Amino acid sequence: MIRAVVQSEPIDLAATLAAVEGSGSGAVASFSGFVREDDGVRELALEHYPGMTEAVLHGLAEEAVARWQLHAVAVVHRVGPMAPGERIVLVATAAPHRHAALEACAFLIDRLKTDAPFWKRERREEGARWVAARDRDAGAAERWR
Repeated sequence: MIRAVVQSEPIDLAATLAAVEGSGSGAVASFSGFVREDDGVRELALEHYPGMTEAVLHGLAEEAVARWQLHAVAVVHRVGPMAPGERIVLVATAAPHRHAALEACAFLIDRLKTDAPFWKRERREEGARWVAARDRDAGAAERWR
């Protein structure tokens, strides 16, 4: 099972994990990313290119399945305005053993940070600004190429 979704609604953690856990695997790994409450961010708004973004996420999930022989993958990413503390992304992987599930989960979050076409705009007290890509994200993704 591969589920790669971009949505404006809050992510249903329980339902997503239940679907991945229902694969009958021996191990499930997950990662949740949240809007950070530091640096005075009042809102984070994500934009994307509909159709293209979902295709990139699905392609990354397919690559993970091929590399680690996963039984299930879910990648759910939010777009639109979000407040500090809200979940932005959920990645979950299921495999026969923990090593594959953990590695695949790390691969997916590292690669989607650099490969998926999302644009982030932070709103702060002093105004709004677009968020630039980080060198450390590129370095994390590079280890998987």
